[in-house]
Amino acid sequence: MTRSTLEAVVAANHELFMRTGDRIEAVLAEHGLTPATAQALWAIDPDQAPPSMKTLAGRLYCNAPNLSFVMNQLTDRGLVERTADPADRRSRVVALTDDGRRVREAVIEATLALTPFARLGDEELRKLVELLGKALASEEEKAQDPAGRPPTAPS
Repeated sequence: MTRSTLEAVVAANHELFMRTGDRIEAVLAEHGLTPATAQALWAIDPDQAPPSMKTLAGRLYCNAPNLSFVMNQLTDRGLVERTADPADRRSRVVALTDDGRRVREAVIEATLALTPFARLGDEELRKLVELLGKALASEEEKAQDPAGRPPTAPS
């Protein structure tokens, strides 16, 4: 792989991200969302158990204070609820409200309709998912030790 090829891929990835963000800006505004609050809604799968704040921070690649700021915005809008984790009362979990589910679905539908990826065919999308998965897997592998165990926090 040459630097110019890798640079072209990174530039194209950035351009796709920016175009999609630009295209969904009106939809986000209609729902009173920012890109960060929309991403947080997307990261809460209503078909799974509500994630802990720690899990959600990991999904969003942010720290606890940033996540709290975003969750406060979503809570104030009535889109999520934070409650004590039934398995660990010291931890908080985040669940979508009915309105949160509705807004989440509207954002996802708009994003899928407006993304430049929508012009690709099914086979092209499958190949892209495979390639992106491969790139992401290699990043995850870097974070594991040679035995394949996740890293532990320093003592």
